Amino acid sequence: MSPTLADIRAAALRIANPTERTPVLTSRSLDALTGASIFCKCENFQKGGAYKFRGALNAVRQLTDEQARCGVVTHSSGNHATCLALAARERGIPAYIVVPRNAPQIKQRAIAAFGGKLTLCEPNLAARTAEAERIQRVTGATFIHPYDNPSVIAGQATLALEMFEQVPQLEVLVTPVSGGGLLSGLCLAAHGLAPNTEVWGAEPALADDAYRSLQEGKLLVNHDPSTIADGLRASLSERTFGIIRQHVRGIVTVTEEQIIAAMRLVWERMKLVVEPSGVVALAAVLAAPEKFRGRRVGVIFTGGNVDLERLPWQ
Repeated sequence: MSPTLADIRAAALRIANPTERTPVLTSRSLDALTGASIFCKCENFQKGGAYKFRGALNAVRQLTDEQARCGVVTHSSGNHATCLALAARERGIPAYIVVPRNAPQIKQRAIAAFGGKLTLCEPNLAARTAEAERIQRVTGATFIHPYDNPSVIAGQATLALEMFEQVPQLEVLVTPVSGGGLLSGLCLAAHGLAPNTEVWGAEPALADDAYRSLQEGKLLVNHDPSTIADGLRASLSERTFGIIRQHVRGIVTVTEEQIIAAMRLVWERMKLVVEPSGVVALAAVLAAPEKFRGRRVGVIFTGGNVDLERLPWQ
C-alpha cells in the first residue's frame, strides 16, 4: 500500500508541532557552478538533525495507546534511529534502537541522548533484522521500518508540501536515495501537486541499487556498500521501488570524490554543516549539469549529523 496525497496532507497536520518548517536557501556560487537556479531545502536544521524526524514522528503519533505502551523498535544506520528515539521521547514511550557497530559516534551519542535504548550489531542487514526481531519478541514493541512503511513515507513527503509552497514554479526536485522512503514520498507528492515537476534521485556509485534496479527493471540490492555516505547504504524495498519506478525521472550516481567535494563546497560557500549523505543531491547536479542547466532546481540537504572528528578531507 502506498500513501495518498490525502495521507501526506494529514501527516503534515499531524506533525506540524514540533516539526521545523526548514528554510530554503540559495547561493550565487551554486548557481554559477551549475548553470541552474538552485534552491536548497535545509533539513539539516530539522529536529534530530535530519528529515527522518518527519516520518518517525508521523508513525509514532499513529500508534494506539496499547501499542505505544510497549514502545517502538527499529534498525538503522543512524538518522532514522536518532529521529525515532526523539519521536518516542516526545510521546513518552520507550525506543529500542539497533545500530551497526560502524555507525558514526555522533549518531550513537544522539540516540542515547534522546533516550533510545541502544543495541549494537554487525554491519549487515541480516544482523540488524535479527536483533530487531529478537527485541520485538521480548518487549512487544512495534517495529517502525526506516522506509518500508506507509506512515514513514507520508511523513517524509511533507517536505515536498513545504518545498512547493516555498519555491513557486519549481521545475526539478533532486534528493538522495537509500531505501527510497524520501524519494518515493517526493514522487507521490509531486505527482499529486506538481505533475510537471521532474523528480530525480541521486546515489553513490558504491551503493547504486536504485540506479541498477531501474536499468534492469527489477529490484536489486546492495552488497556491503562502502560509501562515505553512511545514510545511503540501504537498498530499496518492493514498495519504494514500485513507486519510484512509476514516477521518478531518473537516478544520477556520483563518486566518493564528488560527494566530498560537494560537502566541502557547502561548508565553505554556504557555511552549512551537512553530512556526506546530505549533499549527494547537490553532487549529482554538479556531476550532470546538462540535465539541470537553466532550470529551477530544488536540492534536498537531508541531514547534518557529522562526526567532526572524522571529516572526509582531513
